[in-house]
Amino acid sequence: MVYATSDIHGYPLEQFQELLKKVDFGLGDHLYVIGDVIDRNGDGGVAMLRWMMHQPNVTMIRGNHEAMMLDCGFLFDMDPEKISSRNLTPEQQHALLLWHQNGAMTTMMNLTQLKANDPEEFVKLMAYVRSAPLYMELKVPMKRIVLVHGGFNGFDPQKPFDEYSQNDLVWTRPDIEEDYWNDRLVILGHTPTQYYGKKGKAFVTPTWIDIDTGAGAGGSPMLLRLDDLAEFYAERQEC
Repeated sequence: MVYATSDIHGYPLEQFQELLKKVDFGLGDHLYVIGDVIDRNGDGGVAMLRWMMHQPNVTMIRGNHEAMMLDCGFLFDMDPEKISSRNLTPEQQHALLLWHQNGAMTTMMNLTQLKANDPEEFVKLMAYVRSAPLYMELKVPMKRIVLVHGGFNGFDPQKPFDEYSQNDLVWTRPDIEEDYWNDRLVILGHTPTQYYGKKGKAFVTPTWIDIDTGAGAGGSPMLLRLDDLAEFYAERQEC
């Protein structure tokens, strides 16, 4: 079976693994994580990233939070006590401010600690995030699937994927009535489903499904089984 989840935002690894047990997730299955593993809660998603990068059947797609982290990669080459506006370019200052405004601190602290304690693992983790694609196309029984974090800004069904910028794909929030392809179903996150009136549950339209169920704001992530579009939630969301 093939599953997707999104916007984990520091959700505890052990609790997420319990959700995987709920669907008997095993080596014959595959999980796609559609961005925003990091920031805001817990250890900032560092444990989740470390687990994911060692799983042969887990694939991450880059979200806007991973994009912000990569834009601030310069931080990890500097002495934390010497980081100030005087030592940063205007572009670096802007990147750092944006990341800070979006819940960077817990991730930044835990990445700094990882680099100090296990520099080799830190290098592998950063390379793993840099290698994450911005989108993926899949074929599951009876349907074609497109996985992307935010959506497609300036969508045109004839427009090639490589003509969309990173910002077009990771920062976009589709309007509730927006349609994508007729022959492909888009699975995305980024926008908490509560903004579409479905707090804590998937928001389903004819051409796209939003699976950001609010873990960034203290909720729980979900799993969407792509084979049949079955939805799975943590126990506390079903009570």
